[in-house]
Amino acid sequence: MVNRKPTFSEIAAVDLGSNSFRLQLARVVDDDLIFHDSLREVVRLGAGLSEDKTLSDEALNRAIDCLNRFGERLRGLPPQAVRAVATNTFRVAKNAPQLLKAAESALGFPIEIIAGREEARMIFVGVSHSLPKAEHKRLVIDIGGGSTEFIIGEGLEPIEMESLYMGCVSYSLRYFPDGKITEEAFERAQIAAATEIQSISKNFKSKHWQEAVGSSGTARTLGEVLRLNGLTDGAVTLDGLYQLRQLLVKSKEVKKIEMNGLSTDRSAVISGGLAIMLAAFEGLNIDKLTVANSALREGVLYELLGRMQHDDTRDSTVNSFMRRYHVDREQVKRVQLMALVLLSQVEHKLSMDVAVAKQHLIWAAKLHEIGVSIAHGGYHKHSAYIIENADMPGFSKMEQEALGFLVRAQRRSLTKMEMPLLLEDRTALVMIFRLAVLFHRNRLDITPPELNLAWHKAGFGLDVAPGWLAKNPLTDAELASEIVCWKDLNIDLSLA
Repeated sequence: MVNRKPTFSEIAAVDLGSNSFRLQLARVVDDDLIFHDSLREVVRLGAGLSEDKTLSDEALNRAIDCLNRFGERLRGLPPQAVRAVATNTFRVAKNAPQLLKAAESALGFPIEIIAGREEARMIFVGVSHSLPKAEHKRLVIDIGGGSTEFIIGEGLEPIEMESLYMGCVSYSLRYFPDGKITEEAFERAQIAAATEIQSISKNFKSKHWQEAVGSSGTARTLGEVLRLNGLTDGAVTLDGLYQLRQLLVKSKEVKKIEMNGLSTDRSAVISGGLAIMLAAFEGLNIDKLTVANSALREGVLYELLGRMQHDDTRDSTVNSFMRRYHVDREQVKRVQLMALVLLSQVEHKLSMDVAVAKQHLIWAAKLHEIGVSIAHGGYHKHSAYIIENADMPGFSKMEQEALGFLVRAQRRSLTKMEMPLLLEDRTALVMIFRLAVLFHRNRLDITPPELNLAWHKAGFGLDVAPGWLAKNPLTDAELASEIVCWKDLNIDLSLA
């Protein structure tokens, strides 16, 4: 199994949202978190998206400048103690790969692009930890810059999750251009948001929960503005929201808004956020919404703490998939054991963390046959498709793609895949996993041969115990075909 994970005294989460970038640090004390430092910058990344979903150079530069500053604060922390996640703008931008590369260089740590439902799940985790324990179900609404997440959960466990493509930045730009605020603009924005919410209303209306909670900037700003301007006691209510809407319409323009508790930065996007919140209240029959002080970044930190304490959500997800798709657990053990033995022979040449490599091979072994439930022919492709496209709590989009790639490459020709170069880690992992699957094709509990795998500049060398292949002609033939598969990629696999 994976080596024992280290425990760190300080961990950090970076949340790259469509409106703001946030950095939250926490000290780990007695297996719990004490939040002690945070940074927030309004980057308004989503405002830099063109109509064809390309991010502008100006927005990119704002992001890089911010991440350079965050990187200085994080300097000295080990990679395992920092987790950075990117949300909607990174999900939809066509030039996200270029942005991601530049952003990681500036921050100094890897950045994961997470799917909308995964974002929703971690928001609920963060919010739930900051609220009193309750036996009832809660609805959490998080209006971000480019997307809005809706989650129903109980305790610390989310039950229902959705992410809709609407946010305070995108709606403010679309329905309140040039900062003009009118009744007609609010009507159009609310109707648009109501149309989106209608698609999820069946499962999110008030009969499914007993308490509504808002998280992130829009909800906190609305609650604070309503309180400081004497419209409510701090809770968000439908009547208070409509009073606020009238005050904004009276202002006519963003630059003329004068309200207690509303910063210049938030004024520019408050109209879009308010329209979405109003549509949510009406579409889901919400009477009152309280505001939480935590959100995605706290959820990321609790997830990171869980991984340190051997309570990794990803392991639970993989085990759930094994049950769902009736995986042959004995075959998993065979393939996993051989893969880890082969990895131990070449791990000294890996650039990636060995524990991460082990984890990927273990997950791949557990999931490589889930596609058999669809069809046996080409099951490796079905397995990869499920991994790449299913909702997998705990996994980022990049982790699902990496795992799907490894599973897709487990057998047959590699020429149609975009294989990395010989000396890249992924190539070695593919070789290891293919051999582990190949040598256990008979699915029997027999002692496999002693193998020795070498990885060098010319390719791979595999030593097989003398005489074993002569007694196992099917495997001998499979290895001959395997050599051809790698030769088609101009990579040598030699047998001794």
